[in-house]
Amino acid sequence: MSGPNGEPQVPAGNAGRGEEGDDDGFGDTEYAAINSMLDQINSCLDHLEEKNDHLHARLKELLESNRQTRLEFQQQLSEGQNMQTDVQGPHTDI
Repeated sequence: MSGPNGEPQVPAGNAGRGEEGDDDGFGDTEYAAINSMLDQINSCLDHLEEKNDHLHARLKELLESNRQTRLEFQQQLSEGQNMQTDVQGPHTDI
């Protein structure tokens, strides 16, 4: 888990030092801390991906709703213009 500043909590025993005999300078403690951080990052990325998928689905719904509303509005406008033309009758130029 992370500490108060979001940094991993590493036991004080060998923190910052490799285990005796390690060639790369990293011990089991350091690898455990790195694995923990990677797990946290992976979890955060999974959460962000879920939120992104949810937002994408909601935006598609909104776009479809707006498209449908626009079509209905255009249809009503067209019907209103047709009714106005029918009431006025044909225009004759004198």
